[in-house]
Amino acid sequence: MSALDFLVELGTEELPPKALNTLAEAFLAGIDKGLQAAGLNYETKTVYAAPRRLAVLITSLATQQPDRSINLDGPPRQAAFDAEGNPTQAALGFAKKCGVELSEIDQSGPKLRYSQSIAGKPTASLLPTIVEDSLNDLPIPKRMRWGARKEEFVRPTQWLVMLLGDEVIDCTILAQKAGRDSRGHRFHHPENVRITSPANYLADLRAAYVLADANERRDIISKRTEELATRQEGTAIVPPALLDEVTALVEWPVPLVCSFEERFLDVPQEALITTMQDNQKYFCLLDADGKLLPRFITVANIESKDPQQIIAGNEKVVRPRLTDAEFFFKQDKKQKLEDFNLRLQNVVFQEKLGSVYDKAERVSKLAAFIAQRIGGNTAWASRAGLLSKCDLSTEMVGEFPEMQGVAGYYYALNDGEPQEVALALNEQYMPRGAGAELPTTLTGAAVAIADKLDTLVGIFGIGMLPTGSKDPYALRRAALGVLRILIDKKLDLDLNDAVAFAVNAFGAKVKAAGLNDAVLEFIFDRLRARYEDEGVDVATYLSVRALKPGSALDFDQRVQAVEAFRKLPEAAALAAVNKRVSNLLSKAEGSIPSVVEAKYFDNANEFSLYSAIQQADQAVQPMAAARQYSESLARLAALREPVDAFFEAVMVNAEDAKVRANRYALLARLRGLFLGVADISLLS
Repeated sequence: MSALDFLVELGTEELPPKALNTLAEAFLAGIDKGLQAAGLNYETKTVYAAPRRLAVLITSLATQQPDRSINLDGPPRQAAFDAEGNPTQAALGFAKKCGVELSEIDQSGPKLRYSQSIAGKPTASLLPTIVEDSLNDLPIPKRMRWGARKEEFVRPTQWLVMLLGDEVIDCTILAQKAGRDSRGHRFHHPENVRITSPANYLADLRAAYVLADANERRDIISKRTEELATRQEGTAIVPPALLDEVTALVEWPVPLVCSFEERFLDVPQEALITTMQDNQKYFCLLDADGKLLPRFITVANIESKDPQQIIAGNEKVVRPRLTDAEFFFKQDKKQKLEDFNLRLQNVVFQEKLGSVYDKAERVSKLAAFIAQRIGGNTAWASRAGLLSKCDLSTEMVGEFPEMQGVAGYYYALNDGEPQEVALALNEQYMPRGAGAELPTTLTGAAVAIADKLDTLVGIFGIGMLPTGSKDPYALRRAALGVLRILIDKKLDLDLNDAVAFAVNAFGAKVKAAGLNDAVLEFIFDRLRARYEDEGVDVATYLSVRALKPGSALDFDQRVQAVEAFRKLPEAAALAAVNKRVSNLLSKAEGSIPSVVEAKYFDNANEFSLYSAIQQADQAVQPMAAARQYSESLARLAALREPVDAFFEAVMVNAEDAKVRANRYALLARLRGLFLGVADISLLS
């Protein structure tokens, strides 16, 4: 069967840059889906995307759809005909479904069967529908119409190229009649570009100053930006999302170095970087110490004969932006940071929970409580908590919301607050996402934990629990943040106490009944997903969860110990024994004695196990006190031999009630040793 290359290119007005990659991948996926559904084989598929075009190249596409056969089974013969041999409604209905007379249905088998052979169609006749379906299925939130046309797309369409080999596919899609003429760069080559063949697509456009391959444009921008930054003795900040967006804005990328006045460097550099990245799509430059340089890189979409004009134009455009940031910074510094709390008394945090200032006061008290328990400075934590939300009412954060916390840091330093207090104002929001940076100070950690626990307790306390994908107060992220800070920074905080303190701080604003347990359960439930991501078996998590440790750090130390224990050769047997013992104890009648009495032993294996348990108990007590859980379980693994011997030789449910009760007491001692770390019966 013969095969030819296939190219489709839809030309449009400038496509939304942040959506370009998504549109391109969806276009390719849709065409691939259509080709597979039609049974058309090919070798490779590639998508190209630029500001004014989406294109897909398919190599060695079969030019003819293969013949297909359809076999449909109908009702059984006995249901298809009555006693007189007349067709029933079931038979007639099956024939109607197949679109044929009953006489054309095969009646020789146990069931009626209809077989049809369908001749394959030429690929050229199938491609218009495949392309049109793919375009209709693109993830476009809001489609637009243009002129008097009824067609809708993300942007007005301008041309359409559809080639199978050297031949144009005759069709019209989205008001554009297919041809072989594309268009070049708006300024360098505004004329039409004849696409000589699908294989020459990139080369034909390159000659017209269009780089259709987004990966090629991205590489050029990335490498050239790095080279220019090095010449300026700096490093470029190139966030992946910004690089993708700039790549989607240009057809012929030409990075250029621009500059701004050094006086703007007195403004917090985060504000300058934010406005240059978000509003102007510039790459900022940092020196070796991470300080902003008074230069930036813009990516022009033209190879100018006088690039200095482009540079001057960008410098002129960025100046008002930086001037705004400078103005807001100077205005805010005219008063103390603490004074901004007055504005927050009129800003609602949540209707039932009071103002943002009320939240800051609660966070202040809870942060001091937490700081005392993790070895921090309670006075600093209290102060940082009180100042934690002040910058939300500043001019700077009003203009640049991303500056919350960062602005507070600079204003606190300006007011002479301790460095750690200033840092905490930014660190309270950490971690800002999965795997993101954690607080570096104990004060920052205390305020971050307090802020998140206050939100969790408050929102849970008014019954606004997250459901499904809806989590407007980001409670899941808050819980994960608390866990990450405590575990990764090895901070030993009993969350039972911290949550109880937070509940009391709300007073009558929340329904306190069962609130502690609900919040703690929600927090520790988040650990399950964390451990699954780390490859920890869910049984390990459940074995520790059964003990309900209040400290996230303690919980994690136990989990790591159980994971190490599971690799020991004795682990499986001891887990099974613990399960057996757990079942026995749950069925025991009456109370189990707290003391084991050797006088009731009538078997040497009882003595051996009792002796082994006593020795193990003495050995693991100091380990448990030091939270050396791995060492503790490793020591307890030595009990396997006396335990196996005991169960082989001893009948636990002896007829003598006192002997039986004593054996239960012995097994309870055994189980208690393991419960000092985890309920390993759940590993069985």
